[in-house]
Amino acid sequence: MHRTAFISHSDCGRHDTGWGHPEHVGRLVEIMRAVRNDFDLFQQLEHVEGRHATVDELSLVHDRSYVESVRALCAAGGGRLDIDTVASEGSWDAATAAAGCVLDAVDMAMDGRATRSFSGIRPPGHHAVRDRAMGFCIFGTVALGAHYARKVHRLERVLIVDWDVHHGNGTQALVQDDPAIRFLSMHQWPFYPGTGAASDHGPHGTVLNAPMAGGLDPMQYVETFERSFDNLTDDFQPELVLISAGFDCLAGDAIGGFTLEMEHIDRLTRFVTSRADAVCGGRVVSALEGGYTPLRLAEAVVVHMRALAGLPPAG
Repeated sequence: MHRTAFISHSDCGRHDTGWGHPEHVGRLVEIMRAVRNDFDLFQQLEHVEGRHATVDELSLVHDRSYVESVRALCAAGGGRLDIDTVASEGSWDAATAAAGCVLDAVDMAMDGRATRSFSGIRPPGHHAVRDRAMGFCIFGTVALGAHYARKVHRLERVLIVDWDVHHGNGTQALVQDDPAIRFLSMHQWPFYPGTGAASDHGPHGTVLNAPMAGGLDPMQYVETFERSFDNLTDDFQPELVLISAGFDCLAGDAIGGFTLEMEHIDRLTRFVTSRADAVCGGRVVSALEGGYTPLRLAEAVVVHMRALAGLPPAG
């Protein structure tokens, strides 16, 4: 078994979007409850309170003026960053904590404290671009983790995979100019945010977009993801794999139209970890993105973490 960490921060609960917003604090509440209720998993995990990312760290992927504008808006009590993205007084602390948890996860993967990890964080990050928030996302947490791994740990090959039902447009925009970072996104198409065409490979050919119709047999999604992963890494052995773990890919999600069930989350996770075992000592850093039906989301996170930890499926 790999030493596996569950990384979170209490400040992530301070991002107050209101209970009518799909990305509300109840998502994390249900995740925490589900993890505690799985005794074997709870005992297996290293439980880590993450840190806050600094402005300098956030500026690895975002314009400093944008970062400071978010801080100022939150200090003034909050407001809307875009039509979908709400900021409250506590959102600065939440967003910097979310980013900091992922940076801690990268450090732990590289120094051996936890080869694998899942960051239970909010707000999500994969739609945020260099100079603005978008689609519930304030800072590009996973993209930041990849650039941080390159800059601080001097990695030469980093892979990000994203199975959120929405295209990770922000992640792609933030990493596609660095040929040492490759990015795979499997997402519903046509769908928000309207990016991620199969023909879009980025300026260096380091991006693989796998757009899929909603409502397909779930194994079509699984097999497409696995095939795409192998195609993207055929000539590229990553030293670290990051997962944008969006569980809005599940059947019945309040927003998405994919049809995956718990066994498919288990299979996707074990596929990624097996590939990581073969090329990078099993180093996998996973972070929460979407998933808007809280009970289903929490169940999926437990399935995902059991697979990360090398535990058998529950039941």
